[in-house]
Amino acid sequence: MTKENNIILDTIQINQKIKRIAYQIYESNSDEKEVVIAGIMGNGYIFAEKLVKVLSEISDLKVIICLVNINKKNPLDIVTTSLTVNEYKNKSLVLVDDVLSSGTTLIYGVKHFLDVPLKRFKTAVLVNRNHKKYPVKADFKGVSLSTSIKEHVQIDFLEEKSVAYLQ
Repeated sequence: MTKENNIILDTIQINQKIKRIAYQIYESNSDEKEVVIAGIMGNGYIFAEKLVKVLSEISDLKVIICLVNINKKNPLDIVTTSLTVNEYKNKSLVLVDDVLSSGTTLIYGVKHFLDVPLKRFKTAVLVNRNHKKYPVKADFKGVSLSTSIKEHVQIDFLEEKSVAYLQ
């Protein structure tokens, strides 16, 4: 099987999902002046950048982007962010990752931000695989996909073309 045979989302569909999620984030934060979009290092951060771009186009919210560094191989390592605690304290925050599989990465990201009082805390993913081993959910999701545990979802965010496919 080739990548082309296993495409879940093509460039147009990914862009549509990003736009829809951005509108949902805006609707959820319409009473706010600013929102922090915290992307998990790697594809989560690239996805967050795309959400920030659309949010800035469709709303008058001040959108602040934050890089969340989580060691995905050892999530118990210290989680760090590109913003100081005071820069996101008492604000609305959306934690963003590309794929929600077991929930391990997202739950450790959530845990990090729970140490700080926030006005509102939501999560967003492009693909939700429904294989959670932790009680974490995506508030905003592009697509839910039932896969076998052995399958892997890969998202390639490229300059002119993005694609999500099943391996």
